[in-house]
Amino acid sequence: MSLAQNRPPPRANRLLGLLPRAEYKGLLAQLDQIDLNFGSAVYEAGDIIRHVYFPTAGIVSLLATDGKESNLEIGVVGREGMIGLPVFMDVRTSSNLAVVQGAGAALRMNATTFKSYCDSGGSLPKLLQRYSHSLMTQLAQSVLCNRYHQINARLARWLLMTRDRMGTDEFQLTQEFLSNMLGVRREGVNKAAGNLQRQELISYNRGLLTITNGKGLEAVSCGCYAITRKEYGSFLTRK
Repeated sequence: MSLAQNRPPPRANRLLGLLPRAEYKGLLAQLDQIDLNFGSAVYEAGDIIRHVYFPTAGIVSLLATDGKESNLEIGVVGREGMIGLPVFMDVRTSSNLAVVQGAGAALRMNATTFKSYCDSGGSLPKLLQRYSHSLMTQLAQSVLCNRYHQINARLARWLLMTRDRMGTDEFQLTQEFLSNMLGVRREGVNKAAGNLQRQELISYNRGLLTITNGKGLEAVSCGCYAITRKEYGSFLTRK
């Protein structure tokens, strides 16, 4: 990750965009814009969380890990949320791995400054309480989905969630990355992606995946997608 050259458009992060104008302006002065590079780790499991991040473009995966070779995605965060939520809960060490799965940018803030800002009152703590519930809903559905649903439905759900947060039907993916996201071998990923491609729901070529039929993909996806999408929309519209 590196510092970006230009500041993003106002309210590019939708969580921060829910703040009152004066509060948002005051907070913006404490933020630096950085690039989010595909495949890079925002932080590793066991790391001290020194910064929190508010994505303005791109997407970050939260993965549970055993510290060896097994990783499983439990959540995705785009410009609707933040990375480093444990700091808000007074926890400074990450228990998960956070990896950029879609290149973009984020607003970064020192963790100590962020915690002081939250402790001083204002609207941000209440927004983060609501966001915590939204993310917990997503994590719970991911656990259920990975345990009970078939790989085709899981892949469809994951692609739709990525599309919603990236704001595009086209994104960069590798077989290894998909294998980690879904907790299956590459052979399983290839088979599932091939099934969706034969149904003309997606196209996948040289690491570039395109959703060609969003409605059809929703029909293949399990009910977990509808639940997380409803909560996602509810968080962004509640006052």
